[in-house]
Amino acid sequence: MTKVAIVTGGNKGIGFAIVKGLAKVFDGDVFLTARNVERGMAAVKALEKENITVKFHQLDIDNPESNAGIAAFMKEKYGGIDILVNNAAIAFKSAATEPFGHQAKVTVATNYYSVKNTCEHLLPLLRSGARVVNVSSSAGFLIRIQDPGLKQKFANENLSYEELDGLMNDFIESAQNGNHSAKGWPNSTYVVSKIGLSAMSRMQQRDINKDSTRSDIAINHVHPGYVDTDMTSHKGHLTIEEGAKSSLFAATLPPNTDVKGQYIWSDCSILDWVNGPPPAR
Repeated sequence: MTKVAIVTGGNKGIGFAIVKGLAKVFDGDVFLTARNVERGMAAVKALEKENITVKFHQLDIDNPESNAGIAAFMKEKYGGIDILVNNAAIAFKSAATEPFGHQAKVTVATNYYSVKNTCEHLLPLLRSGARVVNVSSSAGFLIRIQDPGLKQKFANENLSYEELDGLMNDFIESAQNGNHSAKGWPNSTYVVSKIGLSAMSRMQQRDINKDSTRSDIAINHVHPGYVDTDMTSHKGHLTIEEGAKSSLFAATLPPNTDVKGQYIWSDCSILDWVNGPPPAR
């Protein structure tokens, strides 16, 4: 059966570069997904001009029906999934005028809860040897949380999804009440959303490891670097191709790799997500 790779948010930026990179090395069908069909198809046609052929499927990760739809399509068409790159995400600009509580709810909803929902639909379809990449950030490094109590909760190897959801909800509620800093939360909705995503990545690998019938599946979370994209208002110093490097590394790990549940930096080095330290460079 034909192998298949899926990249969410693939119509521009890092996601587009990941699609392009996978199409060059992956022996199977690569799906560029996007919320907007017109922009997604335009991205596919842009790759065709470079003699790179990929497929398109509409996917709005914020819409549970859309997540269910692509899962049903993949199950019927391919019978499983071999690579999943969860790249789609949002970030408010530093000059955003929306209340902090609103930003917290919207950012966590997409970057944590929507990715979680996508995974709930697609991870059951992973074939043996599959690779999953959750695109986190340096903002998602646990050292971004200074409060020892909060940090310990996220670092707990036995953390449950109910407990992680509770932490995310506590941040949203605290942000809306204006007492998030007093409770030890960082003053960044993006940081908390990506820490939640990274914590979830570790839990997903932990759960896969418990299932002896699903061998050699690697789920990792990556930091792409500070990339020149719309999300960074084009202030990043890396190209989108450079930003795709860590994701492509994690998506194409060789059979029987030991790199599982790891936090992978932009240069493809593996860091201790819980204790750090960050690279000196």
